[in-house]
Amino acid sequence: MFRFESISSFSWLWWLPVILLVSFFMTRISQSRLQKAIGKKLYPFLSSSLSRRKRLVKWVLQALTFTLMVVAMARPQLGESMQEIKSEGVELMVIADVSESMMSEDIRPNRLEQAKAEMSRLIEMMPGNKVGIIAFAGSATLLSPLTNDPSALKMYLDSLSPSSVSAQGTNFQRALEEAESAFQRGGVTVDETVKVTRVIILASDGEDHEVGALDAAKKLVEKGMRIFSIAYGTERGGSIPERDQMGFLRGNKKDRNGNVVLTTVKGDALRALAEAGQGSFYHSVFGGNHLERIVEDINKLEKAQFETQMATQYEERFQVFLFLAFLLGLFEIWLGERNAPFRLWKGRFEVPPA
Repeated sequence: MFRFESISSFSWLWWLPVILLVSFFMTRISQSRLQKAIGKKLYPFLSSSLSRRKRLVKWVLQALTFTLMVVAMARPQLGESMQEIKSEGVELMVIADVSESMMSEDIRPNRLEQAKAEMSRLIEMMPGNKVGIIAFAGSATLLSPLTNDPSALKMYLDSLSPSSVSAQGTNFQRALEEAESAFQRGGVTVDETVKVTRVIILASDGEDHEVGALDAAKKLVEKGMRIFSIAYGTERGGSIPERDQMGFLRGNKKDRNGNVVLTTVKGDALRALAEAGQGSFYHSVFGGNHLERIVEDINKLEKAQFETQMATQYEERFQVFLFLAFLLGLFEIWLGERNAPFRLWKGRFEVPPA
């Protein structure tokens, strides 16, 4: 079966008539200027060595060369074979909520410290895989690109704090978009024969203040990613402590009316996000086995995606068209625009060329 991999490349053919027209008009302008410079009577004699037929042939060759190069860009393919898809393991992006609500101490020492400890443990449970770390609140920041260095990852986890981001709040959509961008910049190049399991783990208390997160999660699923979420905090909730630079408690955060702000975990929001991302939702509890279950889910996902899949591999044939374009281009350069040997004017007599 003959096919083109990149049909959109044929849009370059629209430039062909433009190039030919520009070349034609530039030639006419050049002739007109030369005729004015040397006079109408002398111009026919001086230009008699030029062959209009060869010039026309050169234009045709240029057009054919350009056309063949465009066809090569479209990647013509002929013949096919089946090839087994090769799995490249797991790429895991940890998205950690560092909003001020994560500093609540309804779980000890606080929600953020609990999430940092568990994410560090999760990295130890999945050795050899590439992991990245994103901190988010009202904005999102990539702290560590995808790497399989556990020491560097734990260092970035230890540095997580509300000051890791430039804006407070909670914006899941922005965090998911940053994760997608990080996968594209630092992940394995994915094609028909190389696939990778891409997983996002969202550690948060679920207080999303923006809309659009569910739509963003569904778009990531369409691109082969899965989203798992872990909720940190209690339904009873707790206050958000405010401490000085030395770590001493100054009081609790209050709203504009002077009331102490209480923050509770929003498990329903995180559950909906995991369902939209075709992953799983877990609530972090002391002594729980949620991390083991996440690792088990990811291992199942990897096997299910790649164990028996085959890909159709097409044979590239663009080299033939590129080679023909190269030959025609060389011939066009060699051809020139002069007539066959003609008689030269030397003084009063016409003599054959030497």
